[in-house]
Amino acid sequence: MIPSSGVPVSARMRPTDAYFELIADTLDGLESSARAQFLQRFLLALAHVEIPESKTIALWDEILARRVQLSERADSPVALHTALVDVLSSSGMFNVPVVLEYDELKNLHRNAVTDPLTGLYNRRLFNENFDKELNRARRYAHPLSLVTLDLHRFKEVNDKHGHPRGDEVLRAAATTLKKALRTSDSAFRIGGDEFALLLPQTDSFQASGLSRRIGVVFTETLRPLDLMVSVSMDHGISTYPQDGDQRDQLIRIADERLYSAKQASNRKTVAEAAPDIAHDVAAEAPQQVAPEMPREVAPEPTPPSEPVPSAVPETSQDVQAPPPAPPAPAPPLPPAPGAAVPESVAPPLPSTPPVSPLQTSRPTFPLAIEEPRIFTVPRKAERVSMAGTNAYAVLGDQSSHRARVVDLGFGGVALDFSSTEGIPDTLLAVLHVPILPPVRVSLKRVWTKQLSEDTVRVGCCFVS
Repeated sequence: MIPSSGVPVSARMRPTDAYFELIADTLDGLESSARAQFLQRFLLALAHVEIPESKTIALWDEILARRVQLSERADSPVALHTALVDVLSSSGMFNVPVVLEYDELKNLHRNAVTDPLTGLYNRRLFNENFDKELNRARRYAHPLSLVTLDLHRFKEVNDKHGHPRGDEVLRAAATTLKKALRTSDSAFRIGGDEFALLLPQTDSFQASGLSRRIGVVFTETLRPLDLMVSVSMDHGISTYPQDGDQRDQLIRIADERLYSAKQASNRKTVAEAAPDIAHDVAAEAPQQVAPEMPREVAPEPTPPSEPVPSAVPETSQDVQAPPPAPPAPAPPLPPAPGAAVPESVAPPLPSTPPVSPLQTSRPTFPLAIEEPRIFTVPRKAERVSMAGTNAYAVLGDQSSHRARVVDLGFGGVALDFSSTEGIPDTLLAVLHVPILPPVRVSLKRVWTKQLSEDTVRVGCCFVS
């Protein structure tokens, strides 16, 4: 008996699938000799392959077994003719195929090496490609950089928004990585919220610049999701050959640097949350009221309208009163304007700078002045350096009038010109940055700095 395929057959099949299922059912009821003779002619007509009758039954059993394997791997029923094509192509028997369904076979191969959620390559292909790229880097003496990435505070997204929203964050990360890479680069999802990049012919400086730009673009990509959690992307980098020449060694170094970056991000998150935590604790703490001091212990302050007491106590010769107890030490009070103060009582005055006539009307006694408090508004994102890239800006409508993009932020851009002649205070430009599509912007000149005889740096802000 022919072994059963063990794969359920859908009630709604394509004509080709139904044809092959009918052949399988027919062969199941034939004797061995008739079955071998039919299979020999069937395979000859299908793939122009001549197979001895004695081997056709064993080949057919292999096709049925392969169908079961492919169905288990794809987690869905696989057509019989797909398994047939897979067996014949892997054994080198296909010469001139006549009836082929390549789409389904390609989908199987793609599913075997692709993460179904993000569409990125999986960890299995990461290990295979890493070895190939490392061998190529050794052969041609080119650098190879590995970037491992991790989503900071991703678990909080799942806890507060649910796993479907977490899946959207993962897909946003994959979209950012795909847009950032060259044709020769590869992106992989190697874990839950862990990703990896293989960057051939890329040194550590270039890999670091790319990683920072990816982090900035990822933050902007997440804005439409309106998350309650600020999710960011940490990265660690290792580069062949300075960090090592073996795959495991480069992965270990990149993971160690990623761990250090995550620790720094955690400390930053705690520091940012500290004021809110302190505010919550203060709000929940019971209000403690200071006990009222007795009147004989706490003297009332002298109202400003009353005259200032003299610095020398008045005594009477007629009344022999005991000397009063010395009062508690208090800061010396300033004399009244125009009053003469005995030298024995007046403390030595420190040297002060001359007072201008405009300041004569102000009080000359010391004031309790509160130190000014400085408030800083953090950037929405860091200013990203474009060093080592071919980023440039086309000014106006003339493609020949260009400037080099030095760095880029959400507020503006810095450009290097050979001369500032002919550049107005406001201008239109098209920015060409490796990670972004060409962007048309309106710029306003803010500052200008002469770097050398033939280079002038101009800082511009974006205007609507």
